[in-house]
Amino acid sequence: MANSYTLDAVLRTDSGKGASRRLRRTGKVPAIVYGGEGEAVSISLAENQLVRHLQEEQFYSSIINLNIDGSAEKVLLRDLQRHPARPVVLHADLQRVSSNEKIKVVVQLHFVNEDACAGVKTDGGKISKAMMDLEVYCLPKDIPEFVEVDVIDLKVGESIHISDLKLPEGVESVQLAHGEDHDLSIATVTK
Repeated sequence: MANSYTLDAVLRTDSGKGASRRLRRTGKVPAIVYGGEGEAVSISLAENQLVRHLQEEQFYSSIINLNIDGSAEKVLLRDLQRHPARPVVLHADLQRVSSNEKIKVVVQLHFVNEDACAGVKTDGGKISKAMMDLEVYCLPKDIPEFVEVDVIDLKVGESIHISDLKLPEGVESVQLAHGEDHDLSIATVTK
């Protein structure tokens, strides 16, 4: 992992809609930390710090160093509630992670060699993407930034499937763990 993310948080004791609205008016985002050894804890995050990190694709599948009133925890962003009409984050769910316990996480797929793809360059085809991300199962230290999908050898009518991907060591596809019939197509070259 290239980037390391840190969020500063403050414990909050008040709860409910009114308390959350008051919190948002002061530039804070209500959030909850759950899982692991500890109890679920209500916190508030600085909205500007969270929004800055949310602009980076890798943040969604990275381990975050969360500082809660001086104590540090390792967490993963699990859910984010956004306002339906305005660019406002309403709530965040963070899950504690343990360095020796495997977790499921969704990572982005990065398609490479699209312009040089055999089916596109020589046959005039077009790449149709069926998946943009992949759920993987691994230790927190093994979470990849992204998974590369090389489409250079695809011809018209051919597809690349999950089983064709070269996943890093220690990383396995959740779909493939369910059996061969879950080997979904990621991209196809169509005419």
